[in-house]
Amino acid sequence: MQNHSRTVAVAMPYGGAVDRGTAHRVLRNTYALLSMTLLFSATVAWAAVAFSLPAPGLILTLVAYFGLLFGIHKLKNRGAAVGLVFALTGFMGWTLGPLLTRTLALPAGGQAVMLALGATGAVFLALSAYGRTTKRDLSWMGGFLFAGMIIALLAGLAAVFFQIPALALTVSAVVALLSAGLILFETKQIVDGGETNYVLATVSLFVSIFNLFASLLQLFGFAGSDE
Repeated sequence: MQNHSRTVAVAMPYGGAVDRGTAHRVLRNTYALLSMTLLFSATVAWAAVAFSLPAPGLILTLVAYFGLLFGIHKLKNRGAAVGLVFALTGFMGWTLGPLLTRTLALPAGGQAVMLALGATGAVFLALSAYGRTTKRDLSWMGGFLFAGMIIALLAGLAAVFFQIPALALTVSAVVALLSAGLILFETKQIVDGGETNYVLATVSLFVSIFNLFASLLQLFGFAGSDE
């Protein structure tokens, strides 16, 4: 099978405390913006497939991702930050397009895409529900998950530069697990008042969902290939 390596996106953990009313408002606004950005990103991704747009390349991807992320953090309390969120999620949709194109070209590519999409949705709904209801303290997960994502990012870059398909596949499996953990952790942080800015909360959840879907897409695509 082809090496479907891609850069793992990373979002910083956070902390803090506010009242329940504020936490509920942040969660509601986060889900509203997250829904719109997921729709927008999916539209861009399918446009990239329809028009056979090439991948932006590793350097451009890293510069655009971290540059937009920096801008969002700098302008997090201004309306312009929402525009940057759509720019970031749209760009990430573009980077997903070539992976979708390659996966759809496989013998069971369509099934792999549907499985990845369904599994991502199920995991997000289940872990979000648990994160909103559990009374357990999950703050200990933040440092562990963030460190894991940094290691996965470095391993993913190594897989790209040295063309090691087995390493890329392993990274995909690890990222899928870490992303699931981050969805739970980030939701719990919002509920507990650890994140009071819905723009940053949206970006963190979007990145985790994106990484989960892209990783599952590679895993299901590999399982459904003839190679």
